Amino acid sequence: MRVIPSSELIINADGSIFHLHLKPEQLADKVILVGDPDRVDMVAGFFDEKECEVRSREFHTITGKVRGQRISCVSHGIGTDNIDIVLTELDALKNIDFNTRMVKSEHTQLTLVRIGTSGGLQPFCPVGSFVVSRRSIGFDGLLNYYQIPEGTIDLDFEQAFCRHVNWSPRLAAPYVVSADETLVNQLCEGMVMGVTISAPGFYGPQGRYVRIPLADASLNEKIESFEYQGEKITNFEMESSAVAGLAKLLGHKAVTICNIIAGRVDKTMNTEYKGGMEDLVRIVLTRLTND
Repeated sequence: MRVIPSSELIINADGSIFHLHLKPEQLADKVILVGDPDRVDMVAGFFDEKECEVRSREFHTITGKVRGQRISCVSHGIGTDNIDIVLTELDALKNIDFNTRMVKSEHTQLTLVRIGTSGGLQPFCPVGSFVVSRRSIGFDGLLNYYQIPEGTIDLDFEQAFCRHVNWSPRLAAPYVVSADETLVNQLCEGMVMGVTISAPGFYGPQGRYVRIPLADASLNEKIESFEYQGEKITNFEMESSAVAGLAKLLGHKAVTICNIIAGRVDKTMNTEYKGGMEDLVRIVLTRLTND
């Protein structure tokens, strides 16, 4: 069995993992993921009790209990590159023996729910709606660096999308991955079932033009008009593909749910979305602990 080198899994002197600075005993099996470190405090405001709090860089964690169930809330910052760090380290905290640096014989499955903000691309997901990333299209290319078992990604969907938008060979190959269906059924009743694009940037990769002209100024129009087996692309964000993809590769359950705060088609924007985020967090925590 492989002993993981210290340069590939870095453990701090205090026994915590390198970036998150968490120790194995500080992480619950159910984890809420948020981008903004300050949003962790908002989520933890719904906890009945708090057990521990750890901060390191953009990574902020509070573990506590809701209705008697242990929950951690972890901030991941912006982008799929950060998700690569966070999901790898969360998994290691549960499934690697830090003393032997070997994979544990018994696998612990995490339940991961990312709650974020997003820009809507269709009239049926207006500002203020909650969209579930039932499928995610990764523009980031992250998953392509790993061995991907057959059935992890939807190649037919990917190929249909690339043909429709005339995907540039200069860009990373997109990949299509689904959320965990049991979590979708448990948490997402009454929400919009969506197909989410995870972009590797906030401006150009999402079709925003400030001073640098876009390589394909019509890409968003082609994205909006794409349809595959009755599904349309609903929203842009920057993490859901990596959350869903890495979770599948590591044997965890994951889903992303976003509050739509921008209408990318009608150019509307809601900067006063705090109340909507609190409502979404309340719904998720109630449904996540109702078992």
